[in-house]
Amino acid sequence: MGRNRVIGNMGSIPWRLRADFQHFRRTTMGHAVIMGRKTWESLPTKPLSGRLNIVLTSQSEFEAPPEVRIVHSLERALALCADDPEPFVIGGGEIYHMALPLAQRIYRTVVDLEPAGDATFPDLGPEWQVRRESRYEPQGDHTPEFVIQVLEREMIESDKAGS
Repeated sequence: MGRNRVIGNMGSIPWRLRADFQHFRRTTMGHAVIMGRKTWESLPTKPLSGRLNIVLTSQSEFEAPPEVRIVHSLERALALCADDPEPFVIGGGEIYHMALPLAQRIYRTVVDLEPAGDATFPDLGPEWQVRRESRYEPQGDHTPEFVIQVLEREMIESDKAGS
């Protein structure tokens, strides 16, 4: 996401970061990836190999290759990957907003840009704490600085009092 939380514009990501794509591949390999229809349509190569691809859409006529699971609710998507210890929600903005209340960990890339866009990552509350961070310096004139973070949800004091 950009500093302004933008993650997409007109069906594409506003930057190309090779190290980020490599990290995404390594991290999600062997796991289920849950995505919205627009994210599915934006993939340059599909399905994502080595992963169970689950597409969440409201379109009843939506079609995909037979190895891809099509679902119409987040609950159904999660049921399909119930045996996966760490399924990944990989976008887009609507799906992130829907899944955030259920998440315990977030892998997030923050790019040192503020691009225009029509899809955003949700604003995170104080319960989300950065656990790991890897910084990447600019590579040439066209690759901005970025950081890959792992955040985890912590119970905050007001939540503890209500337990």
